[in-house]
Amino acid sequence: MLSTLPFTINALREAYAAGTRPEDIINEIFTRLDAVGDPGIFIHLRGHEDLLAEARALGPYDPALPLWGIPFAAKDNIDVAGVETTAGCPAYAYTPDTDAFVIAQLRAAGALMIGKANLDQFATGLVGIRTPYGAPLNAVDPTIVPGGSSGGSAVIVGHGIVSFSLGTDTAGSGRVPAALNNIVGLKPTLGALSASGVVPACRTLDTVSIFALTVDDAYAAFAVARGYDAADAYSKPLAHQNMTQPAASLRIGIPDAKSIEFFGDTVQQAAFERDVAALQARGAVIEPIDFEPLYAIARMLYEGAWVAERYTVIADLLARTPDALHPVTRQIITHAESMSAADAFTGIYRLAELKRAAEPMLAGLDMLCVPTVPTFYSVADLEADPVTPNSNNGTYTNFVNLLDMCGIAVPTAPRTDGRPGSVTVLACAGQDALVASVARGFEHDCQRMMGATSHPIAPPAPLPTAQPDTIEIAVCGAHMAGLPLNWQLTDLGGVFARKTQTTSDYRFYALAGGPPARPGLVKAPGAQAGSVALEIWRLPKAAFGHFVAGIPAPLGIGTVDLSDGTGVKGFVCEHAGLDGATDITPLADWRAFLAQQSVQA
Repeated sequence: MLSTLPFTINALREAYAAGTRPEDIINEIFTRLDAVGDPGIFIHLRGHEDLLAEARALGPYDPALPLWGIPFAAKDNIDVAGVETTAGCPAYAYTPDTDAFVIAQLRAAGALMIGKANLDQFATGLVGIRTPYGAPLNAVDPTIVPGGSSGGSAVIVGHGIVSFSLGTDTAGSGRVPAALNNIVGLKPTLGALSASGVVPACRTLDTVSIFALTVDDAYAAFAVARGYDAADAYSKPLAHQNMTQPAASLRIGIPDAKSIEFFGDTVQQAAFERDVAALQARGAVIEPIDFEPLYAIARMLYEGAWVAERYTVIADLLARTPDALHPVTRQIITHAESMSAADAFTGIYRLAELKRAAEPMLAGLDMLCVPTVPTFYSVADLEADPVTPNSNNGTYTNFVNLLDMCGIAVPTAPRTDGRPGSVTVLACAGQDALVASVARGFEHDCQRMMGATSHPIAPPAPLPTAQPDTIEIAVCGAHMAGLPLNWQLTDLGGVFARKTQTTSDYRFYALAGGPPARPGLVKAPGAQAGSVALEIWRLPKAAFGHFVAGIPAPLGIGTVDLSDGTGVKGFVCEHAGLDGATDITPLADWRAFLAQQSVQA
């Protein structure tokens, strides 16, 4: 029965393979929304009939699309074509003509965008109740704040109504709501996910973030949504890495006894000590460190120049209709009106000094592990004091983007009072796969439910062992096993890893010339594109340069997108080399082409 189906990506894939239709999932989503009955989750919920039509348009189940039929939601500061973007402020609203880059990536992979979720206005807050649209209720306990600023995005996942959702994270907005709703919150390396089509908070520090019920689901969505976007000046061409089994002896820093802060919450303190002990049991070396230098960096976020970044987004609105802003949001952002350009540079210099002071402390560590939140605050607490609890929620999050770290908040076993446990694993930029792999360890032997659902977390499948001295290469022609040029890999120590296929937006050609006959793989989305069979080989890194040096034009090595949402280095072809080539895209496999040629001969 669909009513008992957990909406994890793997569970939905299995259901689709067994005959469930995406229209059935859309109907179930609306049934679950009715059962929850929280009008504060969405600012814009797409129409039932529109979603059914989009689901039908997917056609027959296509496992080559990594997110085929997977439902997701987006924070309402991220553009969806034809759906109003408000950023939590009706006076700011506009209707975009195009999807944000990340939305387009996800939809191209077959995902279904359900609606635009509520947020702290202009993504300013960590509580989730600074909204004129009526705050969403925390999925686990409605007396607790939902967390912000991505409150609606976290709550909808916490209820198990969508498989994942998009938030944004500047000061912790992709992590704090995850902890409060018992779900995963992945905050990527800055620049890994494009911000094109996203209303900025602090443009230099913002990232789109991902909420999900499991680490694997969050990372699968990240693998699809990521990618270099030349239209975003802050996008970075970062290499994607697959999760692998982390080393047992990682050196992990935690706040020492002098600097750790729970604001009197001894139950939260006990839960964190238990979770650190779990890391130690898995072989980690725990290093208590003084967090005061990191707290000093965190204070820069709202005491320094970065408040002025928020001001640039809404300066025109403030000049025109200042009363359109939530009072607390206006109080925070208009602080920038008392700042000068000199203040901005002073703040930038101070941040650089604080970073340099923190470097020796962080240099010997592989990562940090912190409580995601230091304690829990109720809606009543925020009604009595709208600022202090919000600031306290950022204790372990505000410094992260200023230091260009990546991180992932992961649920742990419930506290002794039943409230959700959560820690965040943090590392330097580019270590997204490592922090996700370590966070995944908390899903082993962990007695907890996923979000607010009745589904227990299942231990994830084992990860492959890391291959630190090898590089994976995708081959699609004469270098495949048993074919004429395979020796060029094996003589250099290449080892076969696995068979797979590209995403469904490649064209495949038999190039002119030879022997041997050579293929040409070209990424070219369109009606004539398709998936192409590949072999993945592991080659020693020391031999990679020698191998590449022997590749003749028009072939070269680029990044090939795989059907599982990941990317790998592999053979690609320049467009100029297609003169006289034969389009063999429908065959989808070099061996099938060779067999056809043999029959014709």
